[in-house]
Amino acid sequence: MSEIKLNITGMTCEHCVRAVTKALKYVPGVTDVEVKLQPGSAVVHGEMDPTDLISAVTSEGYVAVIQS
Repeated sequence: MSEIKLNITGMTCEHCVRAVTKALKYVPGVTDVEVKLQPGSAVVHGEMDPTDLISAVTSEGYVAVIQS
């Protein structure tokens, strides 16, 4: 199982955190998600395509990039 860390911008409240968490959980291969409002990040576990994670966050109206 792999772990991917994302930086997410645009989240301002707990509703944003719930929306991003829900979107990431629907990505095929995701087994666990932890989204934090501050500093605007997510840790995603599973066997998934990183581009699908970015697309899921973008579809909710936020910007995500993979942490290097």
